[in-house]
Amino acid sequence: MFFWILVAILTAAVAVVLLLPLLRHPAEAADDAGYDVEVYRDQLEELKRDEATGLIGVGEAELARAEVARRLIAARKAEAKERAHPASRRNRLAQAFVIVLLPAIGLCLYIATGRPDLPAQPLAERLANPGNDIGILVAKAENHLARNPEDGEGWDLLAPIYYRSGRMEDAANAFSEAIRLLGETPDRLDGYAETLIALANGIVTADARKHLEASLKLNADNPRARYYLALALEQEGKREEARAAFEAMAKQAPADAPWLPLVNKHIAATATGEGGGAAGQPGNPTAEDVAAAEDMSAGDRRQMIGGMVEGLAAKLQENPDNFEGWMRIIRSYVVLDQRPKAEAALMTALKTFPADSENGRQLLALARELSISVEGGQ
Repeated sequence: MFFWILVAILTAAVAVVLLLPLLRHPAEAADDAGYDVEVYRDQLEELKRDEATGLIGVGEAELARAEVARRLIAARKAEAKERAHPASRRNRLAQAFVIVLLPAIGLCLYIATGRPDLPAQPLAERLANPGNDIGILVAKAENHLARNPEDGEGWDLLAPIYYRSGRMEDAANAFSEAIRLLGETPDRLDGYAETLIALANGIVTADARKHLEASLKLNADNPRARYYLALALEQEGKREEARAAFEAMAKQAPADAPWLPLVNKHIAATATGEGGGAAGQPGNPTAEDVAAAEDMSAGDRRQMIGGMVEGLAAKLQENPDNFEGWMRIIRSYVVLDQRPKAEAALMTALKTFPADSENGRQLLALARELSISVEGGQ
């Protein structure tokens, strides 16, 4: 009951705020028209005085009197129209809309789309019982870590969630804390390296390479680390070494490995020097870009990323068949916290690569990984 009383009070307050200008406007308009009539009457009287004293000739006085009379007649007509209350009639309709229809529409929308049957649940209770609400779960974990920053399990839980949500800087910090507190594992090292790569817009930096190499020491058959290390060779222009690394991955991969099509694309790219992720392709960093990015501040690196993304977007408009370019630009928009652009790029890419094709399925898998909504894409 208290909820509905509060809703009624807030609705009344909003209605009053909206009604005040509507109630004032007609009176102000009528005052303006009446003021004009008085001014023109005064001018006629002044003309009479000037003509009587000889300040103005008879001919000039007649011309001026005719002009003022014309304006006076027009002002009286305007005053008569305003006093007939057409503005008031419009205002009454607007007032009726504010008082009756606006609350009714709001109530209907709330009943149709809201949940008035649910009991009130303060934030503390929602944090205590988050259910399946990932936002509440993250908030609860963050509150816990604020009080217990040495809880490695908490950082380990949050790191991949941050990554999938596009919060790359938070993900990098969480992976770093989890590694510091719980030690190195392939998953933590790979996750941290992949986050650093995402922050650098796909550039496999020296720091990322160091963590990938540490991951391979723990698990020599780790395809995730092997892929990024091969990509690092490709970005440095070492195509022969990169192709050999990708071919070794393909030979050892199961036939149904989800990452195998991507590896085969890189094998073809490094063999021909075209497409895929070869250096010099649209939006892909050159060896000089890699070296420069490692010495940049976070702000300068982000600015460089933005420029590369803009260049890639322009290239994709000219050549929408560049599948690897779409994958890269979608991930880049998420890194730059430009999710609407990521969603728009995904929908555009799905027009070229339908959802039921192999490339389309990879696009949808990327969308799920980055928590990007897909309208009609699946």
